[in-house]
Amino acid sequence: MRSGEREMELGFDSEKYLTDQSKYILERVNNCQKLYLEFGGKLMNDLHAKRVLPGYDENVKLKLLQKLKDQAEIIICVYAGDIERNKMRDDYGITYDLEVFRLIDNFREYNLDVNSVVITRYEEQPATKVFINKLNRRGIRTYTHKATKGYPTDVETIVSDEGYGANPYIVTTKPIVVVTGPGPGSGKLATCLSQLYHEQKMGNEAWYSKFETFPVWDVPLKHPLNIAYEAATADLKDVNMIDSFHFDAYGIMAVNYNRDMEMFPVIKRIIEKITGRESMYQSPTDMGVNRISCGIINDDVVKEASRQEIIRRYFKTACEYKKGYVDKETFERVSLLMDELGLKVTDRRTVMPARMRAETLAEENGELTPVVALELHDHTIVTGKKSGLMTASAACILNAIKYLSNIADEIHMISPVVIKPIVTLKIEVLEGKDGILTAQEILNALCVCCATNPVAKLAVDNLKGLRGCQAHSSAMLGQPEEQLFRKLGVDITCDPEYQSSNLYYV
Repeated sequence: MRSGEREMELGFDSEKYLTDQSKYILERVNNCQKLYLEFGGKLMNDLHAKRVLPGYDENVKLKLLQKLKDQAEIIICVYAGDIERNKMRDDYGITYDLEVFRLIDNFREYNLDVNSVVITRYEEQPATKVFINKLNRRGIRTYTHKATKGYPTDVETIVSDEGYGANPYIVTTKPIVVVTGPGPGSGKLATCLSQLYHEQKMGNEAWYSKFETFPVWDVPLKHPLNIAYEAATADLKDVNMIDSFHFDAYGIMAVNYNRDMEMFPVIKRIIEKITGRESMYQSPTDMGVNRISCGIINDDVVKEASRQEIIRRYFKTACEYKKGYVDKETFERVSLLMDELGLKVTDRRTVMPARMRAETLAEENGELTPVVALELHDHTIVTGKKSGLMTASAACILNAIKYLSNIADEIHMISPVVIKPIVTLKIEVLEGKDGILTAQEILNALCVCCATNPVAKLAVDNLKGLRGCQAHSSAMLGQPEEQLFRKLGVDITCDPEYQSSNLYYV
């Protein structure tokens, strides 16, 4: 591998965080017989946290639960409407029903006890019935909850046999019950409060807390770390604000966000109605158990990482707006956050090299030619352009691993004997529009060549050197290539431009 590669500068200590966080959760559960712990955000593969907190282990929450596994079990909630309309997880390109299966598999790999799956706001939707059948026939216990009668204003009805009492009680056996889901709006809070109602009726001492990483309550409101969270949730219309309840109660400034602030008075009244006594929580911040700030070891590194994340979110939102997935208000919201911190898209180092080469090619060829630029760990930037043989992504990845392997540009790593049948298959058998090979197809061909070509094997071995790199495309990529970059550990952004004027083949 080339000399000059640098190690990532760390801003976060995952081990320190893990120790402090597990200790705090145990302190909270010691005050009651059972703690229902709502997990907001991503319980595993938290790539946002990893990007804004360099050094953060994307699966540290799973490791936290593994540390508490003898005392914890997991309930997974999923909203029936999300199953019915095939809602997708953007980062993995899979539907929410498949995400539930993926969550269960991952929990099992960590030897974590999955209690059951709860289908929330269930109205006997056909696709959801099929999903329930699949779970049951794989031996996974399921429950269905209907929409809570009277929610959110009629507390008397909510906390009654007509409200939470209409839901079946989920039998649990451990002192910590983690309630999670595939995404926002999964019904986690309602499930927790429904369980509290049933526990109280049975004479059990149970309590509720919330574990949500962002916004970080004990860093400043306008810290780039918190602004990056606003950029990430612009489509949800989340806005960070000072927790006035917390300040009034304790005289301490704390950061929370609009949805929690709006719902806190209602949740507080519901909990007090369920328990029959004054709530121990005086603010939404009180409800939280997150201690993420204790792991921050270099604030300057975190600030810069957060600024870069805001720029990435700007590009992502701009592309989603171009495709019609988000409204203009969402796009403008992220643009304002950029302005608030004085950020420009060119503050991302890979943007100008991709754009400039694309402009040069357009002048030479008289047509749009997509270009991808990738910054390696030693700050070298390599580019790749779309050709009649391969996509810009494929060319850029090949050029990057050639550089890392000290392979001259003129050396061909993939034999034409390997490439030709792939092109023939695409055009003549699969009736593809063209024979241009994707990045995945090029890497597959390169791997085939490894058997007889040591140069190809050296290049493949150096693919791991791309992990943690940054890239930018002068045109929007298709989902398969975005997913490939993600699997390689490369953070890629795109200009909001289509690769061609075609409406279907883009």
